[in-house]
Amino acid sequence: MEMAYTNGWQVMVHANGDAAIDQLIRLTDTVQREIPEVDDRRTVLIHGQYLRPDQIPQLATLDIFPSLYPMHTFYWGDWHRDSVAGPELAKFISPTGAVYRSGMKFSIHSDAPVTFPDSMRILHSATNRVTRSNLILGPEERLDALTALKAMTIWPAYQHFEEHSKGSIEKGKLADLVILSHNPVTLQREQLLGVKVLETIKEGETLFQTTYP
Repeated sequence: MEMAYTNGWQVMVHANGDAAIDQLIRLTDTVQREIPEVDDRRTVLIHGQYLRPDQIPQLATLDIFPSLYPMHTFYWGDWHRDSVAGPELAKFISPTGAVYRSGMKFSIHSDAPVTFPDSMRILHSATNRVTRSNLILGPEERLDALTALKAMTIWPAYQHFEEHSKGSIEKGKLADLVILSHNPVTLQREQLLGVKVLETIKEGETLFQTTYP
């Protein structure tokens, strides 16, 4: 991390357990004190599966950007609840709601190829947190659809220092966008998995197009 800070490299750390996140916080705090010259480093915490409530303000203080994985609640939520962590800890897996309430930007991802890069599954998982057994795992950690879309578009662009060219539809940015079959913001959260991509546009050029239904 000292080498990265000295050379101006962005640091992205995969840390799932709370002890690993503690280590990231300690290292980041130490190195930022030793090498304070560069601001806006946007160090990234990848996954943060067992992020504790007391660690969230520490991430904010150190400007550590959380990239969380709410799809985990669908694919392995029952396993965490029933076998690994127990009901209380499992409810706080990938705590997008708590991070949002803290005022932080964050992103959500698929972890492909561990799971398929299905954007509608990411959106559905972040807004529903439903497990394979149809249990809502931590209902207070669910996001509304608009916030989840920000965590899939403009906030990830910020994560990668690309917010001036990507992430939102506005003049001067790359024309990278999709046209959807329904408006995710007005649908019931349970219906989001059924939203289809009708057209994919990359830098103004249509690369994929279909009809619905």
